[in-house]
Amino acid sequence: MAPTLLELTASIVSSHASMSEMSSEDLLQEIQKVYASLQQLEGAGAEAAAPETKGPAITLKKAFQPDQVFCMICGKGGMKTLARHLAKVHNMKPGEYKKQFGIPSGQALTAKNFSEARRKMAQDRGLAENLAKAREIRAAKIKAQKELAEKPAKATPAPKAKPAKVKPAKAKAAPKAKKA
Repeated sequence: MAPTLLELTASIVSSHASMSEMSSEDLLQEIQKVYASLQQLEGAGAEAAAPETKGPAITLKKAFQPDQVFCMICGKGGMKTLARHLAKVHNMKPGEYKKQFGIPSGQALTAKNFSEARRKMAQDRGLAENLAKAREIRAAKIKAQKELAEKPAKATPAPKAKPAKVKPAKAKAAPKAKKA
């Protein structure tokens, strides 16, 4: 927990008073001066933190180059993709980033050449066909499960359940007395 202004003021003034002699009036004036200074610093700190929501450090057009992307918050460049940078440095999700800077939802946060190279590699390996086959198999399994679930309900009514036999409870024997 962060110390309050009063706690900070007391700590600073007590340290100062322990090193030099002060009258009671000097002590009161010192407390007032330190407290006022800390209030001003706290107000300045809040104003300094506010510029994070200012405009972009770089334009949208310059941010997305064919071979690299730049962060519009800090201006860092030379990256192939922004997702990891946004998460680690700015603690931000890609959707929030796009919303903050008005980036179209269809715009990828990667360099164009990087995306093309990944797409070409996936095509060379046949990943698109494998994905299509896997989707067909999954759809067939789901359809078969639905048919099985519907079939027994329509075909025959469920057999009647037999009542369970209840066994009578056994009486417990009284505990034996110990010999003394």
